[in-house]
Formats: sequence, C-alpha cells, structure tokens
Amino acid sequence: MVVDVGRQRLARSRALMISMIVALALAGCASVDPEVYSRETPVLDLARYFNGTLVGHGMFKGRSGKVERRFVVTIDAQWKGNVGTLDERFEWSDGEKQRRVWTITKIDDNTYTGTADDVVGVAQGKAYGNALNWTYTLALPVSGRTWHVQFDDWMYLIDERVMLNTAVISKWGVQVGQLTLSFARK
Repeated sequence: MVVDVGRQRLARSRALMISMIVALALAGCASVDPEVYSRETPVLDLARYFNGTLVGHGMFKGRSGKVERRFVVTIDAQWKGNVGTLDERFEWSDGEKQRRVWTITKIDDNTYTGTADDVVGVAQGKAYGNALNWTYTLALPVSGRTWHVQFDDWMYLIDERVMLNTAVISKWGVQVGQLTLSFARK
C-alpha cells in the first residue's frame, strides 16, 4: 500500500513537471504578429530612419533581471536603392569595443532580410506601421566559447526622432537576457 501511494505521488510529480515544461515551451513560441501595428504612426521606413549617423544608448539585463552591461552605439547608415548598410560601433561599460556591419535588403513593403559577420544565416524582418520585428541567430562570444543565441528583436518608432528597441535573447528556447536600447536622430 505504501508503495502504491509512492508511485502515485511520483506519477503526479512527473505529470506536473511535463505540464510545466510543455507550458514553458509553448509560451516561448508565442509571439506578437507585427501586423497588429499596421495602423500605428509614424510609419517606420528603415531607409529614411537609418540614414546618416545615429546614436543609441542601451543595456543588457541577464536572466535574473539585473543590468549586467550598458553600452553606447554609433551607427553610420546609408542606403543605395533597396540595400542599406548599418555600420554599428559599440562601446560597452566594461571597456569592450565591438563592431557589427549589417547589410539589410528591403524585399517588399513589409519584408526585410539582413546579414552581418556574426549573424548565423539570414535575419528575417517584418515591418508594419511603426514597428519592426527582427529574428535572427547571433554567434556570441562567451568566456572563450561561442554561443548561438536567438534574438527576437522589436523596434518601435515613437516619433520622427526617437526609436525604442527591445530584444529577448534565448538559447534552446530559454530566455538568457534582454536588451533595451533607444535611438535618437539629430
């Protein structure tokens, strides 16, 4: 009889654990469709906003929610037809300097693709109204190793000068951090 009670408890514990894992996995897959921002203004035109020099200020929060690093990024951006180049130069609060050069291609009114040296494959972007959602995998150096982490990156044009950017960073479907960034045009 004691064995049966123990087995029942173990079975309930396993069922609860499996339910929690499934719920977390499904929550990780949930995402807002960028089309919900179709009527928001001002309309985000990447070629118009990312043109010239911009400065951004941001921070990285780790999984615990603690701010781990802050940064300033200067972006020199230019477009030729439907292809843009964004030359990003990061200065991190711990003294690290980093550079990423994006090549962004406008496919149609709402679709963009992007590449950079540390982006694995091709970034995919959808823009509607004042919002852009980028998804991509970044090869991120961590303690002498390289992690491939996924970015779910959202940009929101607040007005003609200011854009806010938030990104959830995950590995194997588990959130490992968040980036928050603000851009300002002169």
